[in-house]
Amino acid sequence: MPSRILITGFGVVSSIGRGKEESLVALREGRRALATPRYLKTSLMHLPVGEVDIPNRPGVPRTVLLGEMALREAVTEAKLGPADLAKAALISGTTVGGMDLTESAFPAYGGPHDCGSTTEAMADALGGFSMATTLSTACSSAANALILGAELIHAGKAEIVAAGGSECLSDYHLNGFNSLMILDSELCRPFDKTRAGLNLGEGAAFLILESEESVLKRGVKPIAELAGYANACDAFHQTASSPDGEGAFLAMQAALKMAGLQPGDVDYVNAHGTGTPNNDPSESAALRRLFGDALPPVSSTKGLTGHTTSASGSIEASFCLLAMQHSFLPANAGWTEADPDCILPYTALGESRSVNVALCNAFGFGGNDSSLCLKKV
Repeated sequence: MPSRILITGFGVVSSIGRGKEESLVALREGRRALATPRYLKTSLMHLPVGEVDIPNRPGVPRTVLLGEMALREAVTEAKLGPADLAKAALISGTTVGGMDLTESAFPAYGGPHDCGSTTEAMADALGGFSMATTLSTACSSAANALILGAELIHAGKAEIVAAGGSECLSDYHLNGFNSLMILDSELCRPFDKTRAGLNLGEGAAFLILESEESVLKRGVKPIAELAGYANACDAFHQTASSPDGEGAFLAMQAALKMAGLQPGDVDYVNAHGTGTPNNDPSESAALRRLFGDALPPVSSTKGLTGHTTSASGSIEASFCLLAMQHSFLPANAGWTEADPDCILPYTALGESRSVNVALCNAFGFGGNDSSLCLKKV
C-alpha cells in the first residue's frame, strides 16, 4: 500500500485575509473583498478585483510577497525546522510570475521575472528546500502542484513537500482576460442567472504534504489527508469549457476513485465556479453527472476573493481545510437568481455543518481540469 499523503500545515493569503485567522472570519461572515484596483497600475481601473492589502516592496514581485507570506504560515504550523526544510521540496504554481515588475520597469530593466524565478525567490527567502520547481497550467496550476507533490512522495523522491501556488495581479493579466470578454464590471455572481463574467483576484496558499512515515517520525499531528486527486484534459477548446463538462467529470470521478470513496461520501464541493456564462453550466453538468439527484452542498468562493487564477486551487483547498476544522461551509456570495442550466449553490451563513470529505475543483484553459479530494483525519 502506498503511503497516505497527510497535510500537516497550510498558509493562505487572499483579498479576504492575510493568514488563516482573517480568512476564517471572512469566510464565516461571507465578507466580499472586491473593489477597484488600489495597488495595480492598469488602464482598466473601473473593473473590480480582489487585491491583497499589502503594499508593494521595491524590486520584489508581488507573487513573491504573497507566496512568502503563505509559505511561512504553512511551514510554521507544520513545525518544520531548518533540517526539515533542507530535505523538503517546494512546488509552486503560477502564470503571472513577476510580470508586475516587468511591466513597471520595461524596457529599462530586463531582470529575470519569469515564473520559475518567483519560486526560487520564495525558496531563498525561507533558506531551505532540496529542490524547487514551478508549474504553469493556467488556473489549475496550484492544484497540479499539489498533485505533483503527492506523486513525489508516492515515488519516494521526497518525504515532505510544500506545494501550492502564488499569483499577483498584473495589467497584462487583466487585459488578457478582458480581451476574452469574460470580466464582469460588477461583482461576480457564480452560478447566478445574471452572471456576466469573473473578477480577477490575487493571493497565495501552500500546503505541507508529508508521507505517513515522516509524520510519525516527526511526531506531528496531521490536519487532513489528500486522499485522492486527478487531472483530466478534455482539450475541447483553448479557453472554453465543454458543454457536458467531460474533463471536470473525469477529474472528480477519478479523484474519488483514488480515495476509495463514493459520490455519496462527499460533504462539500468547492467549485471552480468562475461566474462566466460558459464555465458554470459546464461545471454544473459535470456535477449532475457525478452526483445525480444527491448533490452535496456546492459553493464557489470566487464571489469573495475573485478568481486567483493559478493560485486558486491551493487557496480554495485551504478554505476546504478551514471548513473541516471549524465545521461550517463557505457560502456562494452574490447568488440571487436560479439558472436552470446551473446547480443551486449553497448560500447559507452561520450554519454548523460537519465536513469530513471535500472535493476542490480547479480548471484551467484547454480543459486542463484537476480535482482534489480532501479527507478529515
